[in-house]
Amino acid sequence: MREYIKNYNEWMNNPYFDDETKQELKAIQNDEKEIEDRFYKELEFGTGGLRGVIGYGTNRINKYTVRKATFGLCNYILKKCKEDGQKRGVVIAYDSRHKSKEFCIEAAKTLAACGIKAYIYDSLRSTPQLSFSVRYLNCVAGIVITASHNPPEYNGYKVYWSDGGQVCPDVANEIISEVNKIDDYSKIPTTKLGDNLIQVLNKDIDKAFINEVKKQIINQDVIDRVGDKIKIIYTPIHGTGNIPVREVLKQSGFKNVEVVKEQELPDSNFSTVEYPNPEEKAVFEIAIEMAKNSGADIIMGTDPDCDRVGVVVKNNEGEYVVLNGNQVGSLLVEYVISSNKENISNQVNPTIIKTIVTSELGAKIAKENGVDCIDTLTGFKFIGEKINQFEQNKDRTFVMGYEESYGYLVGTHARDKDGVVSALLISEMAAYYYDKGMTLYEGLQEVYKKYGYYKEELKSITLKGIDGMKQIQNIMNSFRTSDIDEIANIKVSEVRDYKEGINDLPKSDVLKFVLEDGSWIAVRPSGTEPKIKFYFGCNGDNQEIVDEKLDRIIEDITNRVNK
Repeated sequence: MREYIKNYNEWMNNPYFDDETKQELKAIQNDEKEIEDRFYKELEFGTGGLRGVIGYGTNRINKYTVRKATFGLCNYILKKCKEDGQKRGVVIAYDSRHKSKEFCIEAAKTLAACGIKAYIYDSLRSTPQLSFSVRYLNCVAGIVITASHNPPEYNGYKVYWSDGGQVCPDVANEIISEVNKIDDYSKIPTTKLGDNLIQVLNKDIDKAFINEVKKQIINQDVIDRVGDKIKIIYTPIHGTGNIPVREVLKQSGFKNVEVVKEQELPDSNFSTVEYPNPEEKAVFEIAIEMAKNSGADIIMGTDPDCDRVGVVVKNNEGEYVVLNGNQVGSLLVEYVISSNKENISNQVNPTIIKTIVTSELGAKIAKENGVDCIDTLTGFKFIGEKINQFEQNKDRTFVMGYEESYGYLVGTHARDKDGVVSALLISEMAAYYYDKGMTLYEGLQEVYKKYGYYKEELKSITLKGIDGMKQIQNIMNSFRTSDIDEIANIKVSEVRDYKEGINDLPKSDVLKFVLEDGSWIAVRPSGTEPKIKFYFGCNGDNQEIVDEKLDRIIEDITNRVNK
């Protein structure tokens, strides 16, 4: 009998699994392909935690797989921290997705059953607030239930350590080892919600978080001058950002903020969008129509767990266009450094941090203004890890961190990307240009004229299931083993295989081709979705040259993939 059929039968016959579980699984009893997909493997607890389709089965996220992940975390805490870990406890936050609250409660009940204190919120909260809460409460760890911008059928489970950042590979691998030791779901302990080790948090921590975010304001005078004039439209895209983003903007002095009513309240189905990704112009359709009527200066949208921000601005033709993450990140680098020069110049080795697949424009801006720039692997946890190293070694001062996928952080109140502080500073930056009689789009053109024209693009190929995993690996192997000495008739000057370990970075399945003119291409499997991702970056003296060159490079790589 095939292994996935044996696993399916175990779930159908074991009295540990409840009637709801068995009813859902009974409905697929004649669909072997679905049974295979649900049971051919365990849902992997990777270096970022769990992420998967909601449903019953070993390869799905459900209350049983959440209990298993939590029990593995408990065993790691008890082994490493013993009674100190039990007393300090774990704080849990959750977003607006299906089953998020249920998974939060299941995690808390398993923690309490292991003698570990669990702090939970009475309603949904953002990921950056969870990161803040870990250190604010002096917890040993944190958990956030979210699948970020994935479609509504997904949910996820991310683990944070005592520094407030997502667990990095060394800790994550030890937790994974503990999770993988668990081979019997029925032996995972759980307790009741009323257990005295489960504590519901009050509103004080919300106020503390907002106060820390407000400390990152650079130029309050600008906000005071134009905060009641600049028109802002904001959408939380049915997620956790609605309350904190609007509150921090209001308290900071932005008085002309309009929310997209249709997307204001939590909605697990994200019913107004195909999927809640602020990288996509489609999620801003309602907001753009509102902006056309009101003449709004800027539109912002945060993803469901409010760690990422998308920005829409009016271009020189009066059309509303979505800025990409590299553009917003570069604008922020320029604004944060140029508006805070005196303070930054007095810091010890001021440094920005970006990822290896993020535009080089931010690095150029930083370095031309006397600020260093270092790269990390993809994933904001590595940026959070660097912040902690800076504080421990006292050899650098963190100025800002960002990545191309719409994640930014100014300040050290959180150790993960923060959509709340980003929305505040993007609004402040828009107010700064407004005060100068300029749009944010014109501000971006000014940056290009000063530092050079840069353009980046991301292409993803979705390949689901067992066959998809094999195809992704075959594509990676093909690029890794082929002798590629030129791309689009431009010589390859360097091939960086991060799987071998480069520049003291952890080993990672990423390839980067650097061309002799400074263009680059990176390829990697997604860590959270069944996709392989191709990143492209070019620069040049004008926009036309850059556009044409980027098109040629993308065409070359696409042809290689399709061979």
